[in-house]
This record gives sequence, C-alpha cells and structure tokens, in this order.
Amino acid sequence: MSLLHDIPLSAIQFYLTAPYPCSYLADREARSQVATPSFLITPQVYTELVQHGFRRSGTFTYRPHCDNCRECVPVRIDIAGFSANRSQRRSWKQHRGLDATLHTLEDQAEYFALYQRYQNARHRDGGMDNDDQEQYRNFLLQSHVDSMLVEFREKGVLRMVSVVDVLADGLSSVYTFYDPDIAGSSFGTFNVLWQIELCRKLQLPYLYLGFWIKQSQKMAYKANFRPLQGLLHGAWQSLDLKNT
Repeated sequence: MSLLHDIPLSAIQFYLTAPYPCSYLADREARSQVATPSFLITPQVYTELVQHGFRRSGTFTYRPHCDNCRECVPVRIDIAGFSANRSQRRSWKQHRGLDATLHTLEDQAEYFALYQRYQNARHRDGGMDNDDQEQYRNFLLQSHVDSMLVEFREKGVLRMVSVVDVLADGLSSVYTFYDPDIAGSSFGTFNVLWQIELCRKLQLPYLYLGFWIKQSQKMAYKANFRPLQGLLHGAWQSLDLKNT
C-alpha cells in the first residue's frame, strides 16, 4: 500500500518566487507562494491546499503572495445557497442542448486547435495566445490530483472544453476554453452553471473558482455567482458584492 495517501500537509514545503509582472493589474509586480514537492501533493493534500487559497497550473501549485498587494481573493460558490439569476437562466436555456461527456486529460489535436482559436480571439497579447502544444500540455494535461476533462459538443461539433479537479469538498474549476466565433453565445456562464449542477449531483458543497480581483474585468463574471465566499484573513466568509 502506498504511504502517499497518508501524507500530512505539514510535509509540504513552500517557497516564494521572484517578483514578476502581474497578469491582471497593470504596473504591478506579483509573487507566488509555491507548494512543493509536487509528487507529495496527493488529492487529499490538494484539497487542504485549495481550502487555504492555493490552486494549480499543471503540476505547479501556488497562491498569490505579493509584497504590497492583497487584491487576489480565493473564491468559491456556496452550492446550497446558489440560485441562478435571470441572465444565467437564459444562458442555461440557450446552451442546455450541448452534449457533455467526461474524459481523462486527453491530448487531442481538436482540443488544441480550439484552444488556439480561443486564446487568439479572447486573450490576444495575454501571453497564452502564443502557447505551443508543449506549453498547452503542461498547463492543462498535466495533473497530480483527481482531474477530468469535459467536452461539450453541439450536433457533434466541439464547442467547449473544461478541465476540472475533484476535491473532497467540491470541484475546482481549472480552465475553460470555447468557440469564440458563435455570436450571442454565453458558453462561459453556462459552463459554471453546469459545474454547479455537477456539484449538486455529487453532493459536494462548493465550486472553487480560483482568484477574484475586484479591479480586473477579466474576473468580473465570478461576482455574478452568488452567494460567493472569499478567503479573507484566513477564513472563508461571504463577500459583500453590493457595490461590485
């Protein structure tokens, strides 16, 4: 029997990266606290790390730890309290015909082609629009925890791909990319709603959405899913989003 199942969080070591340009707030520098070694980060340990504000990119598990900024707030949706608003109900109705299937983290040319189209259309000059296939694989197809890939098709045509981690107390949304050329679509909103429904089916209380920055337009959508909890001063608590 492997002893990795019994690894305590105290066995994990942490280090700070050197400063690097912030991807979300202009003219600011960011730093990350990284959990290592990656082979000790089992699904059980990863659940605890996520509860403490970490998330992952490939096998790289981190949380923001900037010198002079605390704008990044880890957030999660309280599944029991969530009720879709009018716009979200409209999105669900619009895309409920999508056929969703669960897969392992497969490397398919069709996925990478959609990823490139999405990055070039939605995140041009963001850095990831120049990712080659190896960078794409390292980002989305490498995992040391319980991960799955969800593909969404419309009459056989690939429309969206989402990578999701399964935790002891919820799902963690890693990344989603979709067809950027369908006018009037709301694939991103539908995807979060779909993950909320999966949490309900699995009887998991939370959907973790990574970090939210009030000043970042890229992350504004997360504030639309309420009640939203944030990790503030070491404790999860409801966020006051009335002025958001």
